[in-house]
Amino acid sequence: MLQSHTALITGGGTGIGRSIAIRLARAGVNLVINYSRSEKEALATQKEVEALGVRTLVVRADVAQDSQAREMVEKTLATFDRLDILVNNAGMTQFVPYDNLESLTDEHWDRVMDVNVKGLFHCCRAAAPALERQGGCILNIASVAGMTGMGSSMAYAASKAAVLSLTKSLARTLAPRVRVNAISPGIVQTRWVKGQEDHVKRLAAGTPLGRVATPEDVSEVAFSLISNAGFVTGQNLVVDGGMFI
Repeated sequence: MLQSHTALITGGGTGIGRSIAIRLARAGVNLVINYSRSEKEALATQKEVEALGVRTLVVRADVAQDSQAREMVEKTLATFDRLDILVNNAGMTQFVPYDNLESLTDEHWDRVMDVNVKGLFHCCRAAAPALERQGGCILNIASVAGMTGMGSSMAYAASKAAVLSLTKSLARTLAPRVRVNAISPGIVQTRWVKGQEDHVKRLAAGTPLGRVATPEDVSEVAFSLISNAGFVTGQNLVVDGGMFI
């Protein structure tokens, strides 16, 4: 059903983005893998998905810059002549203690909101005309932090709450041609939690399914929303093993 479609995945070289790229490639989807800093990882992901028989394009772009987001979509269309799927996975954070308000600097706020919120909007706006032509879909990677207010920092949690709000707004605005949904993972075993192993173990112990998520747990849900949920839009699916029941 998705054979020869084209997907643009921001932050597609590592973690959840990489796993979604591999899952889509298995279904025959051509891929645009975006990165801002992780060139080595993006090129490794490109090699891995090309071994599955799909065409790829690797594009460096900072989605916080509107001009770069637009140029990335233009390169996608120049290469593949279509865009069917946009996965907004690019994001940033750093661990800032909640009980130290002074440590939550303006610089941290600005970068988190620029990438996680404005960057997502930039990509959606740039991609919207092409997605409308194909009757495509957008999938935003949010976080349970956006629902609970608990996460790596207050700024990060606030940014993911904004992603959930944007998902609803965009679903209404781009309907009926484009579906827009979100996934909210809990803790996922990626490089983001490196150095936080004790914290991860404590969370896993208190989760009904007894572990934290893998990138593959998230990518399977992502694939389902992209390929098998044609009458679902404006929704948020939580992938946290029951952590926040």
